[in-house]
Amino acid sequence: MRSLVTVLMISSLTLAGCSGLRDSRVNPANWFGKSRTVQRAAPVQGETANPLIPEKRNSILQRKSEAEIYVGTPIYAVEGVVIERSAGGAIIKATGLSLRQGAFDVRLWPENGGKPANGALTYTLRAIQRTDTPQGPVQTRRVEAGQFVTSQTLDQVSEIRVLGQTNTATSRR
Repeated sequence: MRSLVTVLMISSLTLAGCSGLRDSRVNPANWFGKSRTVQRAAPVQGETANPLIPEKRNSILQRKSEAEIYVGTPIYAVEGVVIERSAGGAIIKATGLSLRQGAFDVRLWPENGGKPANGALTYTLRAIQRTDTPQGPVQTRRVEAGQFVTSQTLDQVSEIRVLGQTNTATSRR
């Protein structure tokens, strides 16, 4: 019992002696020094912009209009189209095969402004595709895209068509 009390007494005294290290260079919290504050220039009185909102720049998070930005080309071949019911409409899922590996930003691009023509709703399966990548096996070239369609649009449609560069996939009611 005496040895336990002795060990506890020595460890508590050692721990209390460590408070001198808090201001030394050994403590990692002191490695970068104290923080400093600097006054900013006062904003111009006529300025109405909110300083918390950053200035608009061209970035991937900012979209102007779909036609201006998206530079996708049609996928080489469309393998299939599946239409799955969902709340308020359906989801059109298209699977395609690009000519080369590395296709990205795959979209179902609506033809005719997304409105049915003669009872058919037509989309083109498009992707941004590089030309300097290898062809590779089929598994690495397969791409998928989806598009939600409302029930009101589906009421006017009897056929959904997805176009590719070399073929077309169709799903009928």
